[in-house]
Amino acid sequence: MTTTRTDDETYDPERPGRLLRTERDALIPLLRGADEAAYGIRTCCPGWTVRHVLAHCGSALMRVVESRFEEGVYSPESNERDIAERADWSNSRVVDELERGMTEAGPLIAKAAGRLDGVALGEWVHAGDVREAWGLPGAYGGSGLPDALVLLAARSRVVKAPALHADVDGLDEPLLLGAGGGGAPPARFIGDAATLIRVCAGRPLAGTRYELVGAGEADFAIFS
Repeated sequence: MTTTRTDDETYDPERPGRLLRTERDALIPLLRGADEAAYGIRTCCPGWTVRHVLAHCGSALMRVVESRFEEGVYSPESNERDIAERADWSNSRVVDELERGMTEAGPLIAKAAGRLDGVALGEWVHAGDVREAWGLPGAYGGSGLPDALVLLAARSRVVKAPALHADVDGLDEPLLLGAGGGGAPPARFIGDAATLIRVCAGRPLAGTRYELVGAGEADFAIFS
């Protein structure tokens, strides 16, 4: 779950909560306005429908709110149990929990000084999964993207991904990902920010345009 170093002078403990609140304000109205059948659409997450993704997100954030971190938390097995516990809930109740989690988890993530930042980033990526499944624009983008990119770079260093020099469309400066060191030159990515998120989150890349030289996509699967 650790996603950044607290000795980084640029570290902003409010960033994860800000990302969650920004996404909450965009996503929750979409969910409230969707018909019931839309919750059964399959997502890019193997075996998970939109409802499964939302149930996972709500439960993951409420674990932060309620400080429930038993052994094995956030493992695939733990995630499946959390989803199963919500099997009898209405879709509206699933969304209620998600909205509460996106509202209340931020201050607690801030107090964790980086150890829980990956939870916020992961839930933001899952919001993109929902948009993708529903064929909506803005998957893995939107107004939260600047904060998400900073958290992505921090996460990539913690999981010791290979060094990556990312020339991202629209950014004045390159984004530096990965642990670096070892003397090897960094890999290079050229493309848009949403596609970089897709690469690093292991999401489908069909229909995208980008260049990745010096490494493979699997080297940057930071949520594996």
